[in-house]
Amino acid sequence: MTDLENRVMELEAKVSFQDDTIETLNDELRTHQRHLAKMQRQIELIGEKMKESQDSGLIPQHQEPPPPHY
Repeated sequence: MTDLENRVMELEAKVSFQDDTIETLNDELRTHQRHLAKMQRQIELIGEKMKESQDSGLIPQHQEPPPPHY
């Protein structure tokens, strides 16, 4: 093989490795985005429940003042 053929083969191997790495990273990013969306929705639901609880009087809106030593 000539030097040029060797260089082309090396470049092809690098491109193949990079394609695999990019695909793996893309899969991980998709997984993290799904988890993030799920957590954001859970936070929204918790906020809605807290607001409903405050509106219905289950949670007092005024808390006790801090002790005098604060």
